[in-house]
Amino acid sequence: MSEEEKKEQNVERFLELIRQSRKGKFKLYIGMIAGVGKTYRMLKEARGLLKKGIDVQIGYIETHGRKDTERVLEGLPLIPRRKVFYKGKELEEMDLQAILNIRPEIVIVDELAHTNIPGSKHEKRWQDVVEILEAGINVISCVNIQHIDSLSGEIEELTGVTVQERIPDHLLGMADEILNIDLPADELITRLKEGKIYKEGTVEIALKNFFQPEKILQLRELALKEVAGQVERKIDTEIFSAKRRPEKFLACITTNQKTAKKIIRKTSRMANYYTSNWLVLYVQTSGEAFDKIRLSDQRFLLNNLKLATELGGEVVKVKSNNIAGTIFSVAVEKQISTILVGVPSYTLKKYLFHENTLRKLLKKLAGTKIDLIIVS
Repeated sequence: MSEEEKKEQNVERFLELIRQSRKGKFKLYIGMIAGVGKTYRMLKEARGLLKKGIDVQIGYIETHGRKDTERVLEGLPLIPRRKVFYKGKELEEMDLQAILNIRPEIVIVDELAHTNIPGSKHEKRWQDVVEILEAGINVISCVNIQHIDSLSGEIEELTGVTVQERIPDHLLGMADEILNIDLPADELITRLKEGKIYKEGTVEIALKNFFQPEKILQLRELALKEVAGQVERKIDTEIFSAKRRPEKFLACITTNQKTAKKIIRKTSRMANYYTSNWLVLYVQTSGEAFDKIRLSDQRFLLNNLKLATELGGEVVKVKSNNIAGTIFSVAVEKQISTILVGVPSYTLKKYLFHENTLRKLLKKLAGTKIDLIIVS
């Protein structure tokens, strides 16, 4: 089968999904890095859909000045952007209300991880997309692998770059179809050097950051694994969901910033894998009352609870000095299948305390079917 025939088959598959339900369907392209051709591919698909008589319109596209992308965009129906004045400048945003009013059959939305201008209805563009889908409008969008929240720690270790704009993992679980846009590392670097990805002044900076062959290969592997995993999960859910034990996860956190973030992201990723619900539990002891802990610890805790909510978790806060007993009670009450906790701290006092808590929790769980995972 030729490449064009494969693309045609993908278009037909997405159209069939639309025909099966009046609810908005979501198609997502994932790339390993900027410049692999995600936006170009969406626009080519839009042209193919228009030829079939489908009402497809461009909700938002960012060409980044790339000539090939601008050429394929030319002549496609565009929904005008919303103009916003912010800090004395006129800026443009996707017009969510216009899309909802016009109600195209399919809308193309670029830059899924984008943060909206303050004062917009939603903080993030992905939240706009969720509202569009809930309104029964089908969406085709795209994102790079580094913007997936649960991978942010791994991406930072790999590239040395902290990615600020991210999408929650559960958004991938909402996608009816996920496709990987791939390109060999050497071809990608050639495109970069030829000025086909970024403007001349930023090429050297890019070559020192993401666009290094070994980093590209690792990002490529992450993207391929993510897409393959999502497809496998969908098949597994459709075929085996009735037979599988229902999973529900509980992340237990403290005011420790790094450990809490790891536990939250690990739990979010596992819940996404099983397409199941998850909770975050913070047990506030008398020693952790807000008038007894540092302001920085308070801020870390609030930020982590906010992160959990953004990733789709339910937050539970309980005041108690019986940590193990509280974790167990919440797990039983909420019908939890797996509990995730952090590895005990290494200062002697804290180690003994947490070790004792962990031992008590293990004892309580011994007679149940609840699993315990210790996140390093």
